[in-house]
Amino acid sequence: MERLAADLLLGAHRDRVPCAPVRDLIGAADVVTAYEVQRLVTAARCSAGAAVVGRKIGLTSEAVRTQLGVDSPDFGVLLDDMAMTEDWPIPLDLLLQPRIEAEVAFVLSDDVDDPDVDLAGVVAYASPALEVVDSRIAGWDITLGDTIADNASSGLFVLGRAKVPLAEFDPVATRMVMTRGGEVVSRGTGADCLGDPLAALRWLAVTACETGSPLLGGQVVLSGALGPMVAVRGGDAFRAHLTGLGDVSASFTTREDRA
Repeated sequence: MERLAADLLLGAHRDRVPCAPVRDLIGAADVVTAYEVQRLVTAARCSAGAAVVGRKIGLTSEAVRTQLGVDSPDFGVLLDDMAMTEDWPIPLDLLLQPRIEAEVAFVLSDDVDDPDVDLAGVVAYASPALEVVDSRIAGWDITLGDTIADNASSGLFVLGRAKVPLAEFDPVATRMVMTRGGEVVSRGTGADCLGDPLAALRWLAVTACETGSPLLGGQVVLSGALGPMVAVRGGDAFRAHLTGLGDVSASFTTREDRA
């Protein structure tokens, strides 16, 4: 059943056509099986040429965890073909049903093979980030098992230009405002991300070690949303400002825009 679920998700990603939920194949709350499906999907994408460049943490919002009836975050894998830049509009046809959220990104300087390590000492710097979450599941009709299997509903991500050492930046104190075309569409603070983005990083470091896939130096970690996610449409231009980190932006185009 794990292979069938993985094939459904891979087909949705390849064809850009959402598929039915996979929870009936793997169990809506079967976390172990869901992560095995995620591993199979990641392995297939890497076999096709992608490379792992980091991780993302999801379900850091208490409201979303309550909605799904779970008591912990989840995580997914960031691949190099998911990394976008601020300099070029993102083609909307790369995605299925995208939503966007602003986050603190941590870039690691060293491997984290001991979960008790001082994490502040292995963070090279923090950057502002936009994560474009996306679901291969039609209508975002997801349970915990669905979203974990679907790589924590990962889509694309954009890192801002700032690279701020933690000695100069307090993640929990940052305040975020995200605009679309100049209109404010999302607000939040570092405290809205599991109480502290570094607490989210700690959870991931422990979990990654427990699952035998520790975090590696040079990897990017998206620590979780600081405010509500917002649906993305063609022609949208987003900008998020995070105090202490500065701005990060992303815009989206359709085929008609590029014609």
